[in-house]
Amino acid sequence: MLNKKTRIGYFQAIMSIILNLLLFALKIYAGIRSASIAIIADAWHTLSDSFSSLILLFGFKIAAKPADEKHPFGHGRAEVIATVIVGTVLAIIGFSFLVESIKRLQEQQAANFGTLAYAATIISILSKEGMAQFAIRSGKKHDSFLLIADGWHHRSDAISSVVVLIGILLGKIVWWADGVMGIIMAFLLFYASYDILKHSVSPLIGEEPDEELTNSIIDFIKRNIDQPVNMHHLHVHKYGDHKEVTFHIELDPDMQLRAAHQIADEIERLLRSEMCLEATIHLEPIRK
Repeated sequence: MLNKKTRIGYFQAIMSIILNLLLFALKIYAGIRSASIAIIADAWHTLSDSFSSLILLFGFKIAAKPADEKHPFGHGRAEVIATVIVGTVLAIIGFSFLVESIKRLQEQQAANFGTLAYAATIISILSKEGMAQFAIRSGKKHDSFLLIADGWHHRSDAISSVVVLIGILLGKIVWWADGVMGIIMAFLLFYASYDILKHSVSPLIGEEPDEELTNSIIDFIKRNIDQPVNMHHLHVHKYGDHKEVTFHIELDPDMQLRAAHQIADEIERLLRSEMCLEATIHLEPIRK
């Protein structure tokens, strides 16, 4: 049975694909009618969200697979890899917007905005921000980088539509508004891409355990183990929701091996059942 995070991920991806396809059709029509590079670029940005949502869907599907012989720690990092792909796609789209907008300025092309352009842009802003709120809140609640990344992808689309709306208003006054707004949109996408990649690449490389987790493990062991246990060399390996911890503990050098092993087994059992951590413990004699 799928866990709640995976079910929300599937729902988010499917709804995103449907909504983005509808918005793409509306905005591409409005962009062509208005001869606006900003609106057309915004439409393709929306379509790219459908591609990102497909990545989201497959990322959650792979991450939800249980551990197997070739992947003993499960498939949780597939979610992080999918997040990297989403961030990279944003950067590529941003670059294409930048090139097209500069070309527009060089050729001194102006757009012809009408009522349809206003309506399509406002609908896009409201719809995409609603999807962003849902995805980001769900991602924070369930500790999912991928949901948060998809939410920021929606939000970047909403922000770009706000920029387009400003361009539409300014376009009545100056010819270059459409091209300039396209450049601003491109840099907004670059920033969103940077923010997503910054938070997803680091877990793939490997991170030092945060102080809060380290202290909680130490306090937990002290509360539940009668023997004095000195812990050090703590390392945490994250595989999505699955976490592996390794550390050293120092015990009385006169303690029998069987008794020391029983203490290590008990710590591993408690961490597994109470903190959802799979622990591997190295035993050492206390240095006197």
